[in-house]
Amino acid sequence: MPLAKCGWLGEFLNRYAENRMVKLLVHWVLSALCLLLVANFVPGFYVRGFGTALIAAVVIGLVNGTIGFLLKILTFPLTILTFGIFWLLINALMLKFAAIFVPGFEVRGLWPAFWGGLILSVLNMIIRQVLKNRND
Repeated sequence: MPLAKCGWLGEFLNRYAENRMVKLLVHWVLSALCLLLVANFVPGFYVRGFGTALIAAVVIGLVNGTIGFLLKILTFPLTILTFGIFWLLINALMLKFAAIFVPGFEVRGLWPAFWGGLILSVLNMIIRQVLKNRND
């Protein structure tokens, strides 16, 4: 039975699900735009176009959510000893790894991956904050 036919609770859940979906899609598009922005400023960081950036954003999210998450847990003591610098190195390696799977998305070298990962992290923090404040 569709939730919309379940009264006020169904309507609330439908609105909540729609809001979450719109928020997810907006975040996805903004993440792709951030990739294009980074590609314009970081030498060695290449994205062919917006479609490639959309695919790359999904792959980066999947890589960071699986392998990146596991690596960050395993290397947490090293991250503490380096005051978080090692975390940035893991982000750089995850960007290079994601670039293997997306044609038209290239990260040529560790330094472009490092600076690209750093800038993407800052831009994504800003996006999350803006989207969070918009709903409050």
